[in-house]
Amino acid sequence: MDKPKIELTKLEQLGYGKKEAFNSLRTNLSFCGDDIQIIAFTSCTPDEGKSSTVMELGRSIAEDGKNVLLVDADLRKSVLVGRHHAKNKSGSIRGLSHYLTGQAKLEEVVYQTNVAHLDIIFAGRTTPNPTELLGNKYFDQLITFAREQYDVILIDTPPLGSVIDTAIIAPKCDGGVLVVEANKGSYHFVQDIRKQLEITDCRILGVVLNKVKVEKSGYYNRYYKGGYYQGYYKPYYGDKNEK
Repeated sequence: MDKPKIELTKLEQLGYGKKEAFNSLRTNLSFCGDDIQIIAFTSCTPDEGKSSTVMELGRSIAEDGKNVLLVDADLRKSVLVGRHHAKNKSGSIRGLSHYLTGQAKLEEVVYQTNVAHLDIIFAGRTTPNPTELLGNKYFDQLITFAREQYDVILIDTPPLGSVIDTAIIAPKCDGGVLVVEANKGSYHFVQDIRKQLEITDCRILGVVLNKVKVEKSGYYNRYYKGGYYQGYYKPYYGDKNEK
């Protein structure tokens, strides 16, 4: 397939600590099993760093030589085009919503980026009925295509604590990851969101604890100068006798 090209003109230059954190996340996900190909990412609330996490993880996996497709399925509030200053020759970027509504063919919305081995489907134009669109046959056809063409597919979905779109997407994936900002939501709220994800029968692969403050003095500061650390943790479900 002859893919249209797009340039991401604003990509973050990661410090050593952040880069190693994403490499660690990539490695831990690879240990979840070779049957994990499509992964959905969600969060409890907006602005927890979910989309940035998906992008940087995609870059890390692509640097490892695997062909990656990043699908921006947040049809309500996408940030990828603006945040990374995506530009192409035509000046018009078609995305997932254009494909799901029949306004564009699949090959017209899969963009080859200036990051080697990383392709992206952007969200496209905002629509009034994203839940219905994500449940239609065209999204199923996209999933089939992606499995055949890519090693890893990362799907950026809306916060599960705000809308139900993720519940439509998650059953079509091999696993899900919850991105949680440190010290933002309560433990019980996070557990409620985890349970919602479990109800979809999507295997929970783990939790990314995001925006953790790191001490800026001492030995470790030489490695974690970014001030934040993103780590991968298996979810803790508590002891069965715990009340």
